[in-house]
Amino acid sequence: MDRHASTIADKTKPSQVRLLIDGEWVDGAGQRATLQDKFRLQAIATIGAADATQVRQTIDAAYAAFRKGPMLAYDRGAVLERAAILVEERIADFVSTMQLEAGFTLTDATGETKRCIQTLRLSAEEARRMVGDVIPLDGAPGQVGRMGFTIRVPLGVVAAITPFNSPLNTVTHKVAPAFAAGNAVILKPSTQTPLTACKLAEVLIDAGMPKGFLSVLHGSAEVVKLLQDDERVRFFAFTGSTEVGRKIQQAAGLRRTQMELGSIAFTILCDDAKLDMALPKVINAGYRKAGQVCTSVQLLLVHESLQAEVEAKLTPLVQSLQFGDPQDPKTFVGPVISEGAAVRIENWVNEAIAAGARRLVGGPRVGAVIPPTLLTNINPSMQVGCCEIFGPVVCIVPFKTLDQAIERVNATPFGLATGLFTNRLGDAIKAAQRIEVGGVHINETSSSRVDLMPYGGSKDSGFGREGPHYSVREMTEERIITITT
Repeated sequence: MDRHASTIADKTKPSQVRLLIDGEWVDGAGQRATLQDKFRLQAIATIGAADATQVRQTIDAAYAAFRKGPMLAYDRGAVLERAAILVEERIADFVSTMQLEAGFTLTDATGETKRCIQTLRLSAEEARRMVGDVIPLDGAPGQVGRMGFTIRVPLGVVAAITPFNSPLNTVTHKVAPAFAAGNAVILKPSTQTPLTACKLAEVLIDAGMPKGFLSVLHGSAEVVKLLQDDERVRFFAFTGSTEVGRKIQQAAGLRRTQMELGSIAFTILCDDAKLDMALPKVINAGYRKAGQVCTSVQLLLVHESLQAEVEAKLTPLVQSLQFGDPQDPKTFVGPVISEGAAVRIENWVNEAIAAGARRLVGGPRVGAVIPPTLLTNINPSMQVGCCEIFGPVVCIVPFKTLDQAIERVNATPFGLATGLFTNRLGDAIKAAQRIEVGGVHINETSSSRVDLMPYGGSKDSGFGREGPHYSVREMTEERIITITT
């Protein structure tokens, strides 16, 4: 077996996805699971989960590495810069891996890899510019001859728990800033997409990541629980469902967390929206990664005066999207993460149609592939109208006034991001101030994320912010230093 965790030495047999503990790739001693090709639904690897002993060994190694002392900030930045170069050199390998295990199309996998490179470079910059503040102590009485300043110090061991729908860039958004800040990181990637995370770990090791500063554990909720039970793990960075996020948050106690949770994402088309600009962006935001993005446009709120025109223009655009095999360069919508997820999505669509919704585009499921679907005449009582569908389904919902649209967005328990297309400055500012989400994007869709911006939600969509500059602050604590002369 190759030293790398994700190498498939014999393509006729499933390979073993391995753990990274104290700088060594080892087989998991816990329960085994099968990793599937998401389009062909065939086994491609076996995943061995970490058992309790291996989790303890991992925490021991991470804690010891941190206590030994982090690399200098400059050197941490250099590791991340080299990692960016290596990812760029290995882009074809990353792309083919994500096409296989995540079902990503060529466009989606390439975009994910290029964003990872950017995130690594941004994190390298942040490693070298962690700064505090000068405190004007002489502004207080009796403080003559005293000066003060703050520094930021790493927390220690960080647990990063990552999802299947961004198996490279979301992993990077947690691992790279944590290391940039001087922390040791234990990564628990999704068991649906472990190979991509292991390849990133290989890159970081090859780039000079010190032994013990990065570990990779596979497994389910039991592994997470074992991490939670050890107080040496000081921070939990989690992206996933609201239900699981609540459990992690409750178990964390006084330890800090960053939670990027569920969502129902809206984009609003006001009556003055420039449709030629808006609709192509809606197509991309609604159907890229087969709609499996927390900010994918699920509910498209359209001013009633534009509804007929939007339906007429969106229908052929959606019909033109090729779907199926993600390894076909022409495919725009590949499979969702599992056949079970596809069955659920299909059932929700069929239930909505039975309750009065009208399907403008779409069709029957084929394996794990849901054809890109466009619905209208939906209402909040339907699951497609009140639950996160996480699939290639966009629903058109008319509104009369902007106030009504804002109320519709705020009526959900979620609050991650919303897009708004209008050229009226007053309406844009009003929406930005009143919509209860982490990000409002004017003349962009809800899925308009740039990796250097703060990214996170409110309400049941979580709290804390990703984006290397903001994550570094989340994963460090401020310490006041005073000097009396």
